[in-house]
Amino acid sequence: MEDFKDLRIVDNFYQTSAFFPMPTVMVGTVSENGQTNLGAYSLCFPYYVAGKEYYAMILECRNSSNTAQNILGAKKVSLNFIPDDRKFFKEAVRLGFPGDTTEEKMKNCIFSLSESSISPDRPKIISEAFQVFECTWDDSLEDAYKDKAGKTEGYDPPYRNFNGITSKFGAHFILKIDKILIKPKYYDSIVNGVKKNNFPSVPVDYGYRDSTNFWYTKFRKPVPEKIQAKEGDVDSVVYAASRIDPNVKFTAEACAKLTKIPRVFLKAALTQMVEIAKEEGISVIDERALEVINDKRRKEKKK
Repeated sequence: MEDFKDLRIVDNFYQTSAFFPMPTVMVGTVSENGQTNLGAYSLCFPYYVAGKEYYAMILECRNSSNTAQNILGAKKVSLNFIPDDRKFFKEAVRLGFPGDTTEEKMKNCIFSLSESSISPDRPKIISEAFQVFECTWDDSLEDAYKDKAGKTEGYDPPYRNFNGITSKFGAHFILKIDKILIKPKYYDSIVNGVKKNNFPSVPVDYGYRDSTNFWYTKFRKPVPEKIQAKEGDVDSVVYAASRIDPNVKFTAEACAKLTKIPRVFLKAALTQMVEIAKEEGISVIDERALEVINDKRRKEKKK
C-alpha cells in the first residue's frame, strides 16, 4: 500500500475526494406553471436493467432543487444526453448552478426544445441531444408518494432508503423508462453494428470540481477491444438444452453452434429460442431451424 495515500471521505466524495467518470445529462422536468426546467446532472445511472417488469434509471439530487421539487410534483422526466460541444457543456454548467428559478435560467437557454413524443404535458426534450430517455418517477416504491413538494429548506425524518426523500437535503428517484429516443444515425449504428466511426460524441464529466471549475473531457473515437470469448463444450450446451422444454429438442449440430454463448446467459438464450420455436411450429431445432430462430431474434432486437 506504499503507492497509495489514505484520503478522507467527506460529503460529495465523488467530487471532493475522487476522480469519478460520469455522464453529462440534462434533466427536464415540468414546473408548477407548466414550463420545462432543465438541470444538469451526472449522478444518473441505470438501475433496473433486467428481470423486472420495466427498466429504470436512478437520479440522485438535492431535494430543494427545481428538478427534485418538480419530480415530487409532476413525476415526469426527460433525460437528455447532450453531445460533446464546448458551448453545450458551458450551458450545462450554467443550468446546473443552484438558486435560480426556472424562469431565470431558462430565459436565455441555448438549447432548442421539442415537444415530448408521448404527450404535451410532459417536459420538452432537447433537440440537440443524441438520445433521450422519457421517464416517469415510480413513487410507489418505498411509499415515496407520501413525499410532497414545497420544502426547500430541508426535510425532516423519517427518510426513505432508496426512493424519494433520502436525507435532510438529499433525494433519490427511481425513474421508469417509458421510451428511448435516439437520432437516426445512431439508431442505425446500434441496429446494424456499432463501429468507432459511428459513435455519438459523448462528453465525460470527471466528477471532481473545486470552487472555480467543473472538469470534463473532450470526446475521442473509442478504441475497440475484442471480447475473448471462452467457448463452452458441446456436451454442456446439450445438457442445458435438454432441460428447457420436453416438447422442443435441439440437435447436437445446433448445440455446436451455440458454444460461444457465455454460460451465465445460456439458459436465457435457449429459453428464448424455444419460445420462438413454438411460435413457428418447430419441435426440433436443427441448424436450419436455428437460422430461422436467430433471424427472428435479430428482427425483434431491431424493433
